Amino acid sequence: MACTALTKGRGLDCNRISGGIKYIYFAVYDQVTSIPVTSGEITDIEMGSNDLYRYTTPLGVANLSETITGSRENGTIFFTPTVNVILNRLTKEDQNQIKLLGQTRVIVFAQLNQQLTNGHDVIVGLGITNGLELNAGTIDSGAAFADRNGYTLTFDGMEPEPFAMVADYTTTPFDNTAFTINSIVTS
Repeated sequence: MACTALTKGRGLDCNRISGGIKYIYFAVYDQVTSIPVTSGEITDIEMGSNDLYRYTTPLGVANLSETITGSRENGTIFFTPTVNVILNRLTKEDQNQIKLLGQTRVIVFAQLNQQLTNGHDVIVGLGITNGLELNAGTIDSGAAFADRNGYTLTFDGMEPEPFAMVADYTTTPFDNTAFTINSIVTS
């Protein structure tokens, strides 16, 4: 007898989609009261008077992935979300923020280039249960005149469930009436 019964199949989608990430939003893990996930969807975010911090990424450089790791011998499975962020230009302000990011666990929301049928961007949440940590990265000056200088940051974690999709917004991301977020800080 099966432990879980499948509930549906999947056909080939006729719509084209785009890869990549437009914005990364960081929530300090300890400042989030709750993020319930129902059937793979985040329907509520409770942050009280705390803020989300939005980072704009250059087009075509930020990505996320999630590795599924299972063990037949142990009967276990877990998910390893990874978010790679590239920020151009070296600044003292970014240096300070990266130091702070490296000192705390975060929950990452990624606003993708992929869109829903209504034209709204898909947003996913990573690190909902255990948070993500800045565990790798580089600070590069570049060598040649045309080289990029800036930061490459890698956040990862371990989760019992795959990442969830954030419920669709009304007009702007995170404007859902069930979400309690003080504000979205953009600079």
